[in-house]
Amino acid sequence: MTIDEILSAIDAEIATLQEARSLLAVHSDPTPTTVKKGPGRPKKDLSAKLIKSGMSLEGKARIAAGQKKAWSLRKKAAI
Repeated sequence: MTIDEILSAIDAEIATLQEARSLLAVHSDPTPTTVKKGPGRPKKDLSAKLIKSGMSLEGKARIAAGQKKAWSLRKKAAI
């Protein structure tokens, strides 16, 4: 083999490897460095809060609605 044949074989192998890499890069998961982060603290994880409190978000919403109704009734009674 001559040097030119060796160099062309190496170039062909490099092209094959670059094509394989590009195909794999399309199907790979994004790395943490590509994820855009916003300013400030991260949002709270509501699932962890649910485990701590033992109450579902729907239950909390019902309690909040009932409390608002009670406040409005007191406000009407005061007028």
